[in-house]
Amino acid sequence: MQKVGFFRSIHVKFVLIYVMLILLAMQIIGIYFASKLELTLKTNFTTSIEDRMNIVEFSIREEMMKERSMDDPTPEQGLRTVLLGFTSTSEDINEIRVINSRYGILASSVLDNQSMVGLRSTDDLVKKSITSELVQESIRLDQKTRNRIWVRAKPIMVGSEVIGTLYLESNIEKVFKQIDEINEILAVGTAVSLSITIIIGIFIAQTMTRPISDMRRQAQAMAKGNFSRKVHVYGNDELGQLAIAFNHLTNQLQESQSTTESERRKLASVLENMTDGVIATDRKGRVSLINDAALVMLKMTRDIVLNRPISSILGLEQEYAFEDLIQIKDSIALDFSTEQQPYILRANFSITQRETGFVNGLIVVLHDNTEQEKIDMERREFVSNVSHELRTPLTTMRSYLEALAEGAWKNEEIAPSFLHVTQTETERMIRLVNDLLKLSRMDSRNYDLNSEWVEFNHFFNSIIDRFEFSKIHEGDFKRLLPSADLFVEIDADKMTQVIDNIISNALKYSPDGGDIRFGVTMSDHFIKVMISDDGMGIPQANVKRIFDRFYRADRARSRAMGGTGLGLAIAREMVIAHGGDIWAESEEGRGTTIFFTLPFELQEDGEWD
Repeated sequence: MQKVGFFRSIHVKFVLIYVMLILLAMQIIGIYFASKLELTLKTNFTTSIEDRMNIVEFSIREEMMKERSMDDPTPEQGLRTVLLGFTSTSEDINEIRVINSRYGILASSVLDNQSMVGLRSTDDLVKKSITSELVQESIRLDQKTRNRIWVRAKPIMVGSEVIGTLYLESNIEKVFKQIDEINEILAVGTAVSLSITIIIGIFIAQTMTRPISDMRRQAQAMAKGNFSRKVHVYGNDELGQLAIAFNHLTNQLQESQSTTESERRKLASVLENMTDGVIATDRKGRVSLINDAALVMLKMTRDIVLNRPISSILGLEQEYAFEDLIQIKDSIALDFSTEQQPYILRANFSITQRETGFVNGLIVVLHDNTEQEKIDMERREFVSNVSHELRTPLTTMRSYLEALAEGAWKNEEIAPSFLHVTQTETERMIRLVNDLLKLSRMDSRNYDLNSEWVEFNHFFNSIIDRFEFSKIHEGDFKRLLPSADLFVEIDADKMTQVIDNIISNALKYSPDGGDIRFGVTMSDHFIKVMISDDGMGIPQANVKRIFDRFYRADRARSRAMGGTGLGLAIAREMVIAHGGDIWAESEEGRGTTIFFTLPFELQEDGEWD
């Protein structure tokens, strides 16, 4: 997981927020304190000056209204005496001037400014106080000392008449210096308290963020699958209760993960051992899971299938989109057959969805339906063949019986012939039904083999001799049999029927004068029996079908010879029942060879058994 940056850390954020709040509070307090302090000092300073100026004003008013004799000093001298006496005892006042109502300067408390007496004052503050009859004041910057001074002009009233104004310049700079000194003290105090606050804030933040950091590390460990760690509980406050809840959550997740992992293994085991193929998709129809059985059925590899559209994998992209597959209720047959081999799968579809009904994906179950389709096809073909085989003799019998019923039985020449045909067709149907019953018993395994040890060469020769002595064939019987005795454990009656069927077919399909060849060879733990003819042969594409029920290489000829088309099918079942195998090799126009094997064992003395 990515490391948290320094300034993104909750610890630093908590300290910064804490310090900023403290700093903001101190700034507000400082601004309020400074403004109130400045106002208070200014008010105290001006009030003190005003109180003293009221005394001066009274003295000056009396001096200006005083009636003078020849011996008395002039008004200017009297005013200057009053001003000098007052300013000598006050350090805060720089200068006091007395100005009459015509803006003439009557006196000044500064000796160096006595030359200004008698001149006209040009100060705007003086003019405003006389004209408005109100006190005017302002703070100015002294051009010489560059200090701030407080200037005040108060009109001197006698009744309702303005007789002059009292102009004052006071040194207010020391008030601002006091304010600056106090602000410096406040700033130092703020810095010290802020430093202490930061240190305390770091410790407080650490107590708050340490459990959070522990929970973050625990969450990272849980994300990696490690549920062994536990969050340390530092107290019983909200964070402590959160840590306890987090530890409980860890235990619950560990149990849930164990359960989920167990279920996942079970599901994986089920999917891997299923004979049916299973495919799961996401909500967009892309393959997200597939078991080995499905890969074998589709003849694909996992890396090719994953993340590909399901319709493309199943070869349905032309007929169905993913939205169409979701709506399918019945199964779909997937035909992957080739000219050489049939291959049919059946796909069943079901959707996975949330409780809200939102479709999460699709589950496809594949079943190899090739054998079932083949069985269904064989069953249909079998029913059709049985119907056809029975219909032919029944139709013939009905025709002859109708002719006999219409009076042909009276004709002594044709009646016996009609009855003979009817009898022949009846026997043919009986043979057909008997053969079907034999096959039915073999299919249901409802038969017993009366096995006995038989010397096969003698047994085989006796059957060949029987056909040879019947003289129904003009060709030669050629025997290629070993001289050694071969003892096999067989049911002699059933194996006689197998060999009779094969030899009968060889005789039926061989032309007169054609040779019939017989042979026996030994291979591993089997003897291989061969019966070959020089008949018309079988097309290569149909060689494997000659053991199917009702198959005939030449239907017209077989039916004319009374065959049911079940002889080789019965022979195959009997050979398989003995633990052997049977097959054919043929070349069209050059004859057919039937092979079958029978098991036998080698005795301890080295002889074959």
